[in-house]
Amino acid sequence: MSSEPAGADLRANLHRVAQVDQLAARVAACVVRGEEVLAGFRDIQLLQWESPAGRAYRDTVALQAASLRRSLESLREARAAVERHSRETLVAGCSYGGRF
Repeated sequence: MSSEPAGADLRANLHRVAQVDQLAARVAACVVRGEEVLAGFRDIQLLQWESPAGRAYRDTVALQAASLRRSLESLREARAAVERHSRETLVAGCSYGGRF
């Protein structure tokens, strides 16, 4: 029997794994960028605002920072899930399926 169908399956699986790996890298980049923005928010919050408008701005930034922290936690969980899916896809595609 020819090994061509098995080879095609392996190529298709490796392509899927590569796509999932790309997605994991994109999610990881989003986490890094979000952390950079959060650091900028922290810098803004450390400034001494004298006017009521300045204090209101700092308070608004604090609310946005809290929201961003929650979003970053979700992104970290998503990154872990995508990375886990990538590993599982690789293992599933490379395991012996009983074909000759």
